[in-house]
Amino acid sequence: MDKFYVITNTGKDPALKVAKEIQESLRERGKECLLQEECQGGGQQGEMCTDFKYTDVTKIPDGIEGILALGGDGTLLQAARDTVEREIPLLGINLGTLGYLAEIDRTNIGQALDSLIEGKYEVCKRMMLEGVAYHQNKKLMKDIALNDIVIGRVGRLRILNFRIFLNGAYLTSYAADGIIVSTPTGSTGYSLSAGGPIIDPEASLIAITPIAAHTLNARTIILPDSVEITIEIGNRKGELEDEAEATFDGDTSVKLKSSDKIVIRKSEKSTRMIKINQINFVEVLRNKMSKN
Repeated sequence: MDKFYVITNTGKDPALKVAKEIQESLRERGKECLLQEECQGGGQQGEMCTDFKYTDVTKIPDGIEGILALGGDGTLLQAARDTVEREIPLLGINLGTLGYLAEIDRTNIGQALDSLIEGKYEVCKRMMLEGVAYHQNKKLMKDIALNDIVIGRVGRLRILNFRIFLNGAYLTSYAADGIIVSTPTGSTGYSLSAGGPIIDPEASLIAITPIAAHTLNARTIILPDSVEITIEIGNRKGELEDEAEATFDGDTSVKLKSSDKIVIRKSEKSTRMIKINQINFVEVLRNKMSKN
């Protein structure tokens, strides 16, 4: 790789200290490296842009071969969603305490840069989900997620009723706080906290995990990536209308009411992740878990 773009979580890298060190290191090696926060065209050299929250994809020039996302899993998720149309491989650099998605830690950034420059890496595709929310069969919202789509309650603490359909056929119902529909990448996120299984991130499966289900037999359901999942919001006793919210990777969201539904399937888009360490998923998992 010769041309890099750095996306930074300034909350974990104040004053862009680590980002600028990476930029300087790459430039010393004769490579191009642009920081997301540097204004292009409109401001003075080194001036910081503050008019966007996440990745301003319009500022990523053509020819960029790799994106370095500095921060944690959340930073990498946002970068993946924002840049998916550009199909640029991403490498997560973890500046926080624990990250399952960010492969590189602060201590081995130099080695990672050497590997990228020397071509000692591979690019792996990670499946994403597409969700479409409907109210009375009218589309409310459509978005994608690398980790998960979560349908949860809004307002007061109360149980929601969910009806689950697979390819149009009724499967089961849950009375629960919410439902998590996750990719293998997202299996180590919220789904894991809710009791879901850990799945190799390079697999192509979909997991449905209820959150605090009001039943003794609620378990995660593992499905092939070809299935279409429909989750319908039911009514409470007395025909009172419930309110729920569907959230995509903990970022964008849409409000839902009783009888509304969200249809979830594997997205045609995928995230390209850079893999440097030639170790298997079990080793990565063991190393991460030992840091807890």
